[in-house]
Amino acid sequence: MTLGRLAPKALKDAIPIAKMRGLIQLAARGPERIFDINIFSKIPVSYIRVGFAPEILASLAEISADFKEEIRRLRLIARDAAITVELWIRSRHGTWRFFLVTEKDLIELDRNGWPLRTAGTAN
Repeated sequence: MTLGRLAPKALKDAIPIAKMRGLIQLAARGPERIFDINIFSKIPVSYIRVGFAPEILASLAEISADFKEEIRRLRLIARDAAITVELWIRSRHGTWRFFLVTEKDLIELDRNGWPLRTAGTAN
């Protein structure tokens, strides 16, 4: 799998999904950028990193390994019940997967930010 490079189409396609969850603010582009989109809603406020994954059906362990640097950077953001950080990945065919990034795990989410019932976790 190619590492999570941000394809311009992935970010463009992520914006309407993010807007369904609240007001958004896009982060300035640059090498020090930690997140791409900030979603403001009553609770939680979410920091989102968008990535491209040609093998969207990869296991959580593979995603964790392939997006290691993005996940490491997201973990720099302070989190609590009111602040979350997420990794969103998109395939070339437009399929999305969403993950909550915790201190130690990735938890798969639906597009509304709720944990999937069948989702597992991975470091």
